[in-house]
Amino acid sequence: MYIERLQLANFKNYTDLDVEFSNNVNCLVGNNGVGKTNLLDALYYLSFCKSYFNPIDSQNIRMGADFFAIHGRYVTDDGRGGETVPVSCTLQRGQSKKMKFNKKACSTFAEHIGRLPLVIVTPSDQSLIQGGSEVRRKFVDGIISQVDRGYLQTLLSYQKALEQRNRLLKRFYEDRYFDDDAIAIWDEQLVRYGEPIVSSRRQFLEEFAPLFADYYSLIHSDVQNQEHPTIAYETQMDSGSMSSMLGEMHRRDAQVQYTTVGPHKDDFDFHIGEFAVKRFGSQGQQKTFLLALKLAQFEYIRTHIGTKPILLLDDIFDKLDMLRVSQLVMLVGSDRFGQVFITDTQEGRVESIFRQAPDMPHKIFNVDKGELICRTNIQ
Repeated sequence: MYIERLQLANFKNYTDLDVEFSNNVNCLVGNNGVGKTNLLDALYYLSFCKSYFNPIDSQNIRMGADFFAIHGRYVTDDGRGGETVPVSCTLQRGQSKKMKFNKKACSTFAEHIGRLPLVIVTPSDQSLIQGGSEVRRKFVDGIISQVDRGYLQTLLSYQKALEQRNRLLKRFYEDRYFDDDAIAIWDEQLVRYGEPIVSSRRQFLEEFAPLFADYYSLIHSDVQNQEHPTIAYETQMDSGSMSSMLGEMHRRDAQVQYTTVGPHKDDFDFHIGEFAVKRFGSQGQQKTFLLALKLAQFEYIRTHIGTKPILLLDDIFDKLDMLRVSQLVMLVGSDRFGQVFITDTQEGRVESIFRQAPDMPHKIFNVDKGELICRTNIQ
């Protein structure tokens, strides 16, 4: 599946945009602040019903406007005579956001997740390496949710039960009493939904880790025999049953007013050899680690749903030498991948890459103040 045409109205710095893309590689070139990332965010909206960068939808309406509209026309099978599917996301100030897929309104946003698979890589993703455990859990949960709707529903049910249990713990603390029977009800709910989450994460990592290691080697091929990147799943459930651990923590949880045991406390540990990437990895190693994570995400989704996700690479060439940049573009421009969007501030760098692969289908757009001009179109 790829997006053939995108129309924007009053979205961020775009007043009125109508653009058609290549089904292979699309490069958006321009200075910082001209709208390259905003366009990628519009594509993200159509896949996930939300912005990747700003969770407050109303702030994505162009200043002075009353609404935004994002319309995409998708083709289902990479250009071999497939069905055309219109998708839209609209928001009017003071009203609820609306999503439509193939002209039908989505009753819930959750039902739309996974229809338009997409992987995005941005400089802010450095938080996957440097940030807290919540960022890494969200990354893993997001991947599994794109291929398993049941997992997403289980995750939402767990989060609702967790909120109820934490609300009850806070009330116990304020009222200076504790009711074991009342808290046990929510213990049962957390176990019911939490154990399948842990099991799914374990199963996911067994399949994902080899994909990640392969992509790390492809990007960093000259040192593949020297560096051994690993991902380890850290969960409290390795120490005992979730039910017994929740019971043991009743009084402590009441004191701190939140639940201290469960998959919402899990983490994923990143290492190169014996060293933690977060503490000891160089900038280049961290960048390579991050890119390998994201490309493995692409491969995992493609394998499970049989569709190549759209790949968005936003300003990711910093900290990579030209050899790495060329290797990466040749990789994502190959048949292994589908439609790709790349943003960059250096026009010369983009041109030099495609001089090495003049037959690769691609479009190069100059972006300036919310306007796109197609400068190169190789089909």
